[in-house]
Amino acid sequence: MINQILSAPKLNAPTPTVGMGATVCMFSDRHAMTIIEVSASGKRVVVQEDTATRTDTNGMSDSQQYSYVPNPEGSTQTFTLRKNGRWVRESETMRGGTCLAIGYRQKYHDFSF
Repeated sequence: MINQILSAPKLNAPTPTVGMGATVCMFSDRHAMTIIEVSASGKRVVVQEDTATRTDTNGMSDSQQYSYVPNPEGSTQTFTLRKNGRWVRESETMRGGTCLAIGYRQKYHDFSF
């Protein structure tokens, strides 16, 4: 549920720029990314996975803290801005696809799965 809220369209959403943080929202996990390419139209972005290092000592807990460093060797994914205002992974459906939240990085691992 939290990931759906985080990736929902925002009224004052930031305009994506190269170097800006982003978060891929999976079913319950989140992955920190960096925007490495923005199309001329601003409706297509390529993101690259960051290196996220856990900095807390909470073990298998919902309370997690990470530090982030861009990873030039990280995997890349492409997202497009859809008519519903959401950033969705290219070639996936607007309603059921993997979404991207732009403007911040966040890693989260759900240990209950």
